[in-house]
Amino acid sequence: MIENRAYAEALRFLHSLTDYETVPERPRDAANFDLRRMDELLARLGNPHLAVPAVHIAGTKGKGSTAAMVASVLEAAGYRTGLYTSPHLLDIRERIRVGGAMIPAAELAALVAGLRPEVEAVNRRAAYGKLTTFEVLTALGFVYFRREGVSAAVFEAGLGGRLDATNVLRPQVSVITAISRDHTEVLGDTIAQIAREKAGIIKPGVVVVSSPQPPEAELVIRDAARSQAAALVEVGRAVRWKGGLPGPAGQTLRITGRCGVYDTALPLWGAFQQENAATAVAALEVLREGGFRLPAESFCQGLDQVSWPGRFQLVSRSPRVILDGAHNQDSARRLREALESYCGARPDPAAALPVERRTLVLGTSLDKDIEGIAAELVPWFDAVVVTETRHARAMPREKVAAAVSRLGIAPQVSADLPAALSAALGGAGRRDLICVTGSLFLVAEAMAALKHLPLSGG
Repeated sequence: MIENRAYAEALRFLHSLTDYETVPERPRDAANFDLRRMDELLARLGNPHLAVPAVHIAGTKGKGSTAAMVASVLEAAGYRTGLYTSPHLLDIRERIRVGGAMIPAAELAALVAGLRPEVEAVNRRAAYGKLTTFEVLTALGFVYFRREGVSAAVFEAGLGGRLDATNVLRPQVSVITAISRDHTEVLGDTIAQIAREKAGIIKPGVVVVSSPQPPEAELVIRDAARSQAAALVEVGRAVRWKGGLPGPAGQTLRITGRCGVYDTALPLWGAFQQENAATAVAALEVLREGGFRLPAESFCQGLDQVSWPGRFQLVSRSPRVILDGAHNQDSARRLREALESYCGARPDPAAALPVERRTLVLGTSLDKDIEGIAAELVPWFDAVVVTETRHARAMPREKVAAAVSRLGIAPQVSADLPAALSAALGGAGRRDLICVTGSLFLVAEAMAALKHLPLSGG
């Protein structure tokens, strides 16, 4: 009971700080993301971020999946590996993992209690603004990984890159996954502006790996790498991949890297995960060249075993229920293409996941391009149910419904996610498809709600 109280108090303290993940309108002013206060806090903690060899990953899409793949391969090779990601789906402890296991609640409570006096001291001085929830969580990750004696750590940037709290790292390799328009209220209105923020993670002399990019982003990343004298490995050129036919358990994939050829049965669906896997391999090969012991079999074993929930995840086969965190137009297009690939025509017995009636459950956040998301997805479905999450940044369901209606589809409007799921599942046949998407917050609520429904496994 004392342990539970300590954990609850730790959460109260974390949430008492400014949390830009929950405020409806996030500030664009760079002063709100001043890294000098992170430097000040970390110096008081003995600079734990410098204690562990790190991989630093930024990008718009695929950075979490890529981070999970890199960590899985490192673990398969015998390295005790830390993984720091955001946001979480169901439990804040998902963000900080060692060896795939979430930080224990008692350990998080003890770390917060130890950090709290240092955080409060920095915030009292407030020379560069006050520390935020995300910044303190990032510091917690650094401290925990040092305490656990991890031999490698993988860090996913939160928002942007240049001013992200994780950008205090001095990594072994920097990675930039696919860039598209998102978080424009903070990062800028064009692909080039967003790319400049992401490329801010490139460090002098540190190799950078880049996923295939739009031409304007590619130019920015090349210029940034050149200015930092950082060697650039471009996936799609130096590292290539070829996917096989999708199957019930995932997809086969051959990746031809700079150092070897790797065959994997990737247990994640979607062609976009092939690109993420190739990006992970490119980063891992850089680590191997830097002295990490990574035999070819560890690449294959790690990719074969990777888990990353909420991204084109099949959680039920009868009816078919797929959850995906697509939250901008480009990721919505990739989701539709994945659905077309796996589900085929209607009905298509040869498809990996043949479906009949298709229902979309859609909700997103205030800052998202709902017109673009809807345009990519809505025409592919027979019915649409719109809703909103409980999250403070949820887009009102009426606005989502208006975007759907402008495409000539009359959506059903549900007050919340459980009601939307009930509406979608009501009368659904064994081979009907229900796809829940538009936001990881929506996916998280769907995961929680589906636990209480009688569905077949994924």
